[in-house]
Amino acid sequence: MSLSEELRNELAQIAPDADCDRLAELSGLFHVAGSVHLRGRGEIALHLDLTSSAVARRAFALLRAFDVESEIRTYQQHAFDRATRYQLHVEGRPHAHETLHRAGVLDSSHRPLEHPPHRVLARKCCRRAYLRGALLGAGSLSGPRDLHLEVRTAELEGARFLAAVAAREGAELRVLDRGRHAVAYAKGAESIADALVAAGATDTVLMLEENSVLAATRADANRLANADHANLVRTSRAAHAQLEAVRKLNLDALPDDLRELASLRLRHPTASIADLAKRCRPPTTKASAYRRLRRLQQLAE
Repeated sequence: MSLSEELRNELAQIAPDADCDRLAELSGLFHVAGSVHLRGRGEIALHLDLTSSAVARRAFALLRAFDVESEIRTYQQHAFDRATRYQLHVEGRPHAHETLHRAGVLDSSHRPLEHPPHRVLARKCCRRAYLRGALLGAGSLSGPRDLHLEVRTAELEGARFLAAVAAREGAELRVLDRGRHAVAYAKGAESIADALVAAGATDTVLMLEENSVLAATRADANRLANADHANLVRTSRAAHAQLEAVRKLNLDALPDDLRELASLRLRHPTASIADLAKRCRPPTTKASAYRRLRRLQQLAE
């Protein structure tokens, strides 16, 4: 399951506490994923185009809470992997118009609004519900490498409004115009976590933090393993060069201190310089042992 699916499933399970939250969530859904269709004679119908069955059921439940009738239909995308998409159809009946007007989706003349009025997002809980609805309707989350969160909107003004709502809840969303559509997005674990917490997706935030800790631990382990391997390779190569040099020399002709270290290298071909220094009688320092071995190599040359 992708991160986007896990995020949508978690958000779809959050039950709004009050009607104002339900209206704000409906507002967020319709403003990013809704469309208005003219039926003639001044009649209109509204559609929600969604990627997830869980989100379609959530929107259906929100509308049913206000006694608004709707119908879920499915179709297959023509592009990409021909994935199944879900459409929620709302007939343009007076009660539906009234409810969507209360949600800030339609004005009093049944025309679509670019963004909800202040009364819909006056409370903190409502702003968070609006962000949740927007993420459910058109949000995507990719990662765990190069984490990226975005909400797609039809117009640049919609993305700017969404970023302003998030800013009031302590989350920073940037805005980008992609020509045919716009996005409000966040990059980086901290910025994404702020936006997800504001929408109520705490489980997803914990999962991302866990993945981040595991990735950092894995990277540290790999770095240490690579460093240890590199040290072993260098030590092995140095010991081999020292051993070849000692074999070329007449040990009996060497001074006592050099002869002792040459003999130790012959008896312990894989030992480190620090280990050879401890085996000297009396024990010497690693630096002293290194200088003697370098002297032996110079004599051999």
